[in-house]
Amino acid sequence: MQLSVNGADVLVATGGRPFDPSLPAVVMLHGAGFDHSIWALHSRWFAHHGYAVLAPDLPGHGRSAGNPLPTIADMADWTAALLDAAGAPKAKLIGHSMGSLIALETSARHPDKVSGLSLIGTAAAMTVGPDLLKAAEVNNPDAIDMVSIWGLGFKAELGGSLAPGLWMHQGAQRVLQQTRPGVLYSDLSACNSYQNALAAAAQVKVPVTFILGERDMMTPAKGGKALAAATPNARIVVVPGAGHMIMAEAPDELLAALRQ
Repeated sequence: MQLSVNGADVLVATGGRPFDPSLPAVVMLHGAGFDHSIWALHSRWFAHHGYAVLAPDLPGHGRSAGNPLPTIADMADWTAALLDAAGAPKAKLIGHSMGSLIALETSARHPDKVSGLSLIGTAAAMTVGPDLLKAAEVNNPDAIDMVSIWGLGFKAELGGSLAPGLWMHQGAQRVLQQTRPGVLYSDLSACNSYQNALAAAAQVKVPVTFILGERDMMTPAKGGKALAAATPNARIVVVPGAGHMIMAEAPDELLAALRQ
């Protein structure tokens, strides 16, 4: 569906069912350079099991208008505005990578709008290497290669897709290749400069699930565990063998963790 958030048109996937604000709401926030399509399986499950789903393309991403927001704090305030635009008083926030930082910061800045958190592929600090930042800044395709190679676990590079005939590496690349110039750099810069994760975690009042890939090279599991240690009401699920792109690499294991 289309919504207007802060005066700009936003594409929001709802998992195949109309959004019903009377149901418990779930917001799914994608990572740097990606869009709502990463939640194809998981948004559909929640929408068909009693939840109202909002899986937006963040501003400047996918089919949403506007420019990418420059900071995690801006994206958190935007998420609160998204809930207002949809007529949802509060929601469980599910975020992957950059989306996990957005969800965490939203909980700190707008605690009355958050009923729970699931943070996937997250860490207390999301430092981005200078080579990746430089390549993304000049829209060098090497940036897409770096994200794809580092983002997927060992098994994913050898095949391993549950959908016959699909290659996870190329699937990730195709989404990133369609991202508008400058968007990936803006997102990576926002992650790299965000320093409030530990302080935000200490303020969380709702249950939090940390879902971490055992072989994640972009946000190693030890970083997620450090953030969980600073978070009240936290539990940790480590997905064996998975890298950073857990939605594609281990969709069933991720869904099981989200359902709990």
